[in-house]
Amino acid sequence: MGILFSAKVSVKHQSELKRKFSNESFTFCDNIGEAKPHLADAEVLVTYGEDLTDELIEKVSKLKWIMVLSAGMDQMPFTTIGKKGILVTNARGIHKIPMAEYAISSILQVSRQSKKLIENENNHTWDRAVRMQEITGKTILIAGTGAIGQEVARLAQAFRMKTYGVSRSGSAVEYFDKIVKSDEMEKLLPEVDIVVSVLPSTPETMNFFTDEHFRLLPDHAIFLNMGRGNAVSGTVLLEAIQSNQIAHAILDVFEEEPLPADHPFWKEENVTITPHLSGISAHYQTRALEIFEQNLHTYKQNGSDFLNKIDLTRGY
Repeated sequence: MGILFSAKVSVKHQSELKRKFSNESFTFCDNIGEAKPHLADAEVLVTYGEDLTDELIEKVSKLKWIMVLSAGMDQMPFTTIGKKGILVTNARGIHKIPMAEYAISSILQVSRQSKKLIENENNHTWDRAVRMQEITGKTILIAGTGAIGQEVARLAQAFRMKTYGVSRSGSAVEYFDKIVKSDEMEKLLPEVDIVVSVLPSTPETMNFFTDEHFRLLPDHAIFLNMGRGNAVSGTVLLEAIQSNQIAHAILDVFEEEPLPADHPFWKEENVTITPHLSGISAHYQTRALEIFEQNLHTYKQNGSDFLNKIDLTRGY
């Protein structure tokens, strides 16, 4: 079986895969440019997903399975992949630990006025009047109740927070006190202190959060987006901040990335900006390849119980 990597992985991981699957033929490349000459013979392609095009998929004849070593699928040519009948799996869930830690730490930094404290430290200013807030006992609403959302909710419950979730189905999930369908979210917003969005990028989630949602939130609310930037219009969010509809926005993702240097978000005191790094972890490749290895065992046995099998019609 020809297994081609267009995703760059460490020499250590390459050696481990060759050792564990010694009967398989691996070709490791650093990018799709290096991988192109080998695509014709590949039965399995391991990629980060952003390097595939309709043109590339049209040309392959032996490819049966694409393993995406990330959770984001925004740029995948799903229609062409579907026509070819190619299986797609991804690494959904591997980001839950770093992203949940990012969420809680960022919320704490805002509540405990870290920006102001660092500014005072740099200016040698001793000011004990800085207003501190607690997150214990607050109510958090998490849009997206998958692996990441569940881990955020689990950590939030350690602070005795009330945890609300929003999902397409509204089905009950562990660590959430209550989950509602997307079109029922508005009735919860007036009692919410913190909103966390981990929504994927789909047609249904485009501009999911509206100006009406921000008007319904208490003016002390914190909004955190670490899912996809297009879940909320930058214009709508900026208006919510500037009109004091909410107290603070924590943003790790944006409609345009990198965020332009002249974007108004940079000048807003009540906006915290990070450069799409909430999911970064030293354990990323190890966790992603563990999913690949388990699925490879399933594939070799002609099984069907794949981890993170993607519904090509939905894109997740």
